[in-house]
Amino acid sequence: MIEIFHNTRCKKSREGLEILKHSGKEYEIREYLKNPPGRKEIESLLQKLNMKPIQIVRQNEKLWKEKFKEKDLDDGELIRILSENPILIERPIVINKDAAVIGRPPSQIEKIL
Repeated sequence: MIEIFHNTRCKKSREGLEILKHSGKEYEIREYLKNPPGRKEIESLLQKLNMKPIQIVRQNEKLWKEKFKEKDLDDGELIRILSENPILIERPIVINKDAAVIGRPPSQIEKIL
C-alpha cells in the first residue's frame, strides 16, 4: 500500500495528499510528527529514496539552523537526529513498495503511483 509521510500544517504535504486522493489508489496517511520513524525505518526510507540523510533534512528549519547547521555530522548522526527530531524530515514523502519520492514539487508523487 502507498504511504504518505504527512504534516497537516504543510501546504506541499496537503497538495501531495490531494494527488493521492485523486489517484484512485489505496493509501495510508502517516502523521510522522505524531508517529516518528525510528532509525531503521529512516535507513530503509533513504534506500527507497536513493538519497543520503542530508538530502532529506529541512535545512531552512529553525531547529536545524540553531542546533545542527554548523556541525560536521556523519550519516549515522544525521539519521539519529532525524529520528529524534522528525520536524527536520522533508515532506511530504510518498512510499510505494520499494520506491519513494519527496513530493517537492507535489507532482513528483505521480512518478511512483
